[in-house]
Amino acid sequence: MKLILSIAARYLFGKKSTNAIHIITWISIVGMSIGTAALILILSVFNGFESLLTGMLSNFNPDIKVTLIEGKYISVDSVKSEDIRHLDGIDHIAFTLEETSFFDYKGSQEVGIIKGVNDDFMKVTGLDTSLITGTSRFGKDIEYGVLGSGMNTKLSVNPSDGFTSVTAYMPSNENSGPLANPFNALQFYASGTFSVGSDVDMQYVLVNFDAVNALLNLENHFSAIEIKLKPGASEKKVVHALSKLLGQRFKISNRYQQDEGFLKIMNIEKWISYLIACLTLLIIAFNLVGSLWMIVLEKKKDIAILKSMGLTRAGIKTIFLALGLLISVIGLVVGFGLGLLLYWLQKEYGLISIPDGFMIDAYPIEIRWLDFVIVACTVLVIGCLASLLPSFRAGQVSAFVRQE
Repeated sequence: MKLILSIAARYLFGKKSTNAIHIITWISIVGMSIGTAALILILSVFNGFESLLTGMLSNFNPDIKVTLIEGKYISVDSVKSEDIRHLDGIDHIAFTLEETSFFDYKGSQEVGIIKGVNDDFMKVTGLDTSLITGTSRFGKDIEYGVLGSGMNTKLSVNPSDGFTSVTAYMPSNENSGPLANPFNALQFYASGTFSVGSDVDMQYVLVNFDAVNALLNLENHFSAIEIKLKPGASEKKVVHALSKLLGQRFKISNRYQQDEGFLKIMNIEKWISYLIACLTLLIIAFNLVGSLWMIVLEKKKDIAILKSMGLTRAGIKTIFLALGLLISVIGLVVGFGLGLLLYWLQKEYGLISIPDGFMIDAYPIEIRWLDFVIVACTVLVIGCLASLLPSFRAGQVSAFVRQE
């Protein structure tokens, strides 16, 4: 094997009879390097967006969310909340109540989701870190609400206007006669605006838990239990303990399952982009096929001599497979270096910026070491496939120079 690698290296770095072969070979190496760097950067950019968005959503979504499998609301008193609080691994719990509602502010009207929360909700989530204006107040004497940035824009709410309230409407379930008001109304003042960078911003309005209960003609009911875990707690063990305590009527979702659809779409986009880049790398590999083929044609006499000395056809094929893989490995190493350099420049200096109006100034990027394994396997497989045809042709060269 050492002899085969030595011959392959000699064919790569040794002097060629035609300078064009040397140029085409190094063009192949450059092409593989650029392709490798592109694959690494594509995965890193998607990793950056995924981490950014999931990190922002984690400020709104809890570690574990318990919802009803059937039905909408259930009484807080029917759940053993103290038993939940004392389960190993649970830090805080919060009961929340949400429903689709109609909002009005100075003639601007929108449909969104009103969510009843209390101070426990702020302990369960990190929403305070996602506030872009105001504070998170949920008063009892005077009702306050925190609006998603998208909902705030759609309603054109002026946060400095302390005299005009936002009104939420819900159909009334009470039949008090034909002259009764068919809607319940809740008036509240905007105390702040939050942004977590997703559809949540466009839909949600957070108001006091008791006020939403009253709006829905309920008393101390909830639609979800939101749970924060202690640092280092086993999510799997907590989920198992909750399912054992609460029974079959509740669905228990971890952080990934709460945003499963969103994360799956991001994953699909990520790997489709990766496959498109792989197709580009396959096109680049045709250059590698051409350079190897020209080396085979140039080294016919060498191949004939090696065969005459006893090297088998399989050995000849292995030499040119090794040559193709050697070119791929050099391109891979240079591509990794180029990718890491561009990653550092983007991370430190934000080479590629994002237009104004977004939450960040430059494209986010994140290196995951598993991506290097995936890219290395991809490049080496493509290099091996590109080497098959030239190596097969090399194996067909006769051991007799004159006959060839």
